[in-house]
Amino acid sequence: MDSQMNTHARPSKLIKGATGDWEIVIGMEIHAQVSSNSKLFSGASTEFGGDPNAHVSLVDAAMPGMLPVINRECVAQAIRTGLGLKAQINCRSVFDRKNYFYPDLPQGYQISQYKSPIVGEGTVIVDVTASEQIQVGIERLHLEQDAGKSLHDQSPTDSFVDLNRSGVALMEIVSKPDLRSAEEARAYVTKLRTILRYLGTCDGDMEKGSLRADVNVSVRKPGAPLGTRCEIKNVNSIRFIGQAVDVEARRQIGILEDGGKIDQETRLFDPGKGETRSMRSKEEAHDYRYFPDPDLLPLEFEQSYVDELASHLPELPDEKKARFMRDYGLPSYDAGVLVMERASADYYENVAKGRDAKAAANWVINELFGRLNKEGKDIETSPVSADQLGGIVDLISAGTISGKIAKDLFEIVFTEGGDPRELVETRGMKQVTDTGAIEAAVDAIIAANPDKVAQAQAKPTMLGWFVGQVMKQTGGKANPQAVNDVLKSKLGI
Repeated sequence: MDSQMNTHARPSKLIKGATGDWEIVIGMEIHAQVSSNSKLFSGASTEFGGDPNAHVSLVDAAMPGMLPVINRECVAQAIRTGLGLKAQINCRSVFDRKNYFYPDLPQGYQISQYKSPIVGEGTVIVDVTASEQIQVGIERLHLEQDAGKSLHDQSPTDSFVDLNRSGVALMEIVSKPDLRSAEEARAYVTKLRTILRYLGTCDGDMEKGSLRADVNVSVRKPGAPLGTRCEIKNVNSIRFIGQAVDVEARRQIGILEDGGKIDQETRLFDPGKGETRSMRSKEEAHDYRYFPDPDLLPLEFEQSYVDELASHLPELPDEKKARFMRDYGLPSYDAGVLVMERASADYYENVAKGRDAKAAANWVINELFGRLNKEGKDIETSPVSADQLGGIVDLISAGTISGKIAKDLFEIVFTEGGDPRELVETRGMKQVTDTGAIEAAVDAIIAANPDKVAQAQAKPTMLGWFVGQVMKQTGGKANPQAVNDVLKSKLGI
């Protein structure tokens, strides 16, 4: 994709400085842990947790004479991800050794991919707001090993190393510098995470470290060449990504406006202090002394293998959103919210089947998602099934219950469970459509309020007051349309 479409300044995204407007330019490197049972080059388990060093094979510990063997499933997962990013799949790629000292990398080098990655250029469509969409170019995706974990808080004098993560497969997904604000950066990572979760290639759990972002930030005057960038390492939440971009951009603008220059370096974001701090000067590719790994042949596969994987991909978020808008007549915003998680989209389709799709969307988004959010639950742990919610929607559309009673019914189903249809019967929640009962209530209220009757006859908008009184008297069960009709004929409006 030609990423020139994003080189023009987006005026609404500019930051005001003391010397005028500045533009933030952001590129992302996302490290996504591949969903697989075993590591990239060994049979050791990738399960999260476990006792320190319990999931370490002789290959992971870099014992002499141990040879890496590529994990076929990790390769398939990288290809699926590339297809999901609408990217070029390279049928020939090469694994390289990236040489740097890390205490938790026993080999003394990381097996990665440099000049010939498994996936080339692609594109991600990102909804930044309900009305703004941007296109972000993907530069490449390559496979590499994760390092272990150094623990510095176990002893006052020693550091400990847990190698359980060492050798776990990562996909490094590198974007082009197409992002222009903290909001766009957050929206991009959210979208990428959604795509990975739909594909089943990474669980996207940032708390467990299976999705981490290195954020490259630079600033420039609109239309000027790209500025010097700083890389903020290992940001592990979408909220922190937004904060890190903002504070780093402000830091750089401050230095430049004071006549200083930006040093290219790697920095860390400290959410507690709301600042970034220097970690090390930024290495260039040649500092890593990359060379093809002599223990691994180039990775080669046929296009037919790629086509076979492509034929089994699930419907992805963009396609699903377009279908929801087309088939269910949903607005872009509603469709976007519903497809954010694959489970939410499936749940909605079960509720909408054969029903008013817009009403179903309102109930899923406003009532259910709102309540789940409040309780800290997600769609997988929802106490209300799609069948139960569908039952509530059916009762409203049949006129059996009013919208107001439906909210009370939803609350009962959410907290106590039960079949909505039976609950309406056993708890006497049915809407009163019997005009005799409604007329009796109307007559009583008219008799008690002669002054209001005169006002309503002079000013028909007063009718709402009478409707409210009748609803109160019938416990909200009277059919509002029937109440309106009876009142109009009784008051002669």
